[in-house]
Amino acid sequence: MSRLPTLLALTLTLALGSVTTSTATAAEQPLRDVVLVGNSADGTVSFLDSRTYENLGSLDVIPDLEEVLDGMGPLRRAAYEIVKQQAGGDKFVDDAHLSPDGRTLYVSRGNLGDAAAYDIASGRQLWRTHLDGLKADHAALSADGSTFVVSAITAAKTQTLDTATGRITGEFATGTYPHENMYSPDGSRIYNMSIGVTSLPKALDGLKGAKQVTVADARTLKVLRTYTFDKGVRPAVITPDEKTMYAQLSYLNGFIEYDLVAGRTVRTVQMPFSAAGAALKPDDYPQNSAHHGMAMNGTHDKLCMAGTIDDYTAVVSRPSLTTDGSVHYEQGALPYWAVTAPGGTHCFVTLSNRDEVSVVDYRTAKEVARVKVGDYPQRERAAKVAEDALPGLRR
Repeated sequence: MSRLPTLLALTLTLALGSVTTSTATAAEQPLRDVVLVGNSADGTVSFLDSRTYENLGSLDVIPDLEEVLDGMGPLRRAAYEIVKQQAGGDKFVDDAHLSPDGRTLYVSRGNLGDAAAYDIASGRQLWRTHLDGLKADHAALSADGSTFVVSAITAAKTQTLDTATGRITGEFATGTYPHENMYSPDGSRIYNMSIGVTSLPKALDGLKGAKQVTVADARTLKVLRTYTFDKGVRPAVITPDEKTMYAQLSYLNGFIEYDLVAGRTVRTVQMPFSAAGAALKPDDYPQNSAHHGMAMNGTHDKLCMAGTIDDYTAVVSRPSLTTDGSVHYEQGALPYWAVTAPGGTHCFVTLSNRDEVSVVDYRTAKEVARVKVGDYPQRERAAKVAEDALPGLRR
C-alpha cells in the first residue's frame, strides 16, 4: 500500500496545526488598558497607562498636513481659515478611538474636516476620507471595530465610515452642529447630540438652529426618535438601561437629569460658580460651554463633572445628585473633557490650557495624579493598545 496518503495527511495536519498556532498567538497578544488623549493644537494623540498614569508616548496624526493644505482650492482654504478662527486656532484632533485589537488608531481631524486611520506600530496613515462640510467633530467606534461614526458638524449630519477602507457607508440627519456621538450599550442605536451654531451670541440663541438628541438605528441609520432642547446638548452619559440621560447644556453651570422614556427634564442641577467663572459673560464661555465634560463610573452610581469655566472637577453621587467633593485647579486651567478609565474607578479630565490630564478618584473625589501631554488636550477615550505596537509611539 502506498504511503502517499499517510504522508499527505501528516503534512496537512502539521500545516493546519501551524496555522492554528499562529492565529492563536496573534489573538493572544497582550493588550494594555490606556486612555487616549487628543492633543488638538499639535495634532498628536497621547497614550496614557490607565493604571500607572504613565504617558507611554504619542502618535503624530497630521503627518500629511502640508499636503492636505496645499491640496485645498482657494474657496476651501478660505473656509478652513474661517473655521480655524471660530475654533480659536488650529484644532487638528477632535476625537480618537482604537481598534479592538489595539493596533489601529482612528481620528476625526477637526478643522481639516476629515477622518483618518493609522497603524500604531509604524505610524503609517492607512486611509484618509474627507467628510461633508467643513469640520469633523466627535466620533464613536462600533464594538466590533467595523464602523467609525463622525459628526460632519457644518453639514448637519452624522456619517459612518468602513474602518477597513475609510469609505463612507451611510449617514443620517441630525440637529444643527452635531457634536457628540455614542452607541447604546447593546450597540443597536447611535445617539447624536447637537449644539446649534456656537458662533452666534446668546441673545440670538433662537437662531442657532435645532438643538436636539437624535437616535438612529445603528444598522439602517434610520432616525428612530428625536428629543428637542432649548439649549445645545453638550457632553452626556446615558444609564445602561437607556432610561436616563445626564447632560450638560450650553450656558448651564451644571447639568440636567433627563427621562428618555417620557422625553422630559426631571431635574436641573446648578453647580457652584468660581469667582472667575461668575465674572464671565455667557458670550465669553468657550464655545458656549460653562461645563463641558461628563463621565460615569463603572458601578453607575457616581458622575464626574468638568467645571470648565470654574476650573474644578466635581464628583456627584446618583441618584441623589449630591456633590461628594471637588478638585480645584489653577485659574484658567480649562477642564474640558472627562472619561472613565478602564476599571471604572478613576476619571481622567483634560486641562486644556495647562497641557495636562488630571486623574480623579471617584471614591475619594481627590486628584491622584497629573500627567503632562501635548498642546491643548481635549477629547479622551478609554481603549486597549497592543503591547508590541507601543514602540511605534514617540516619547
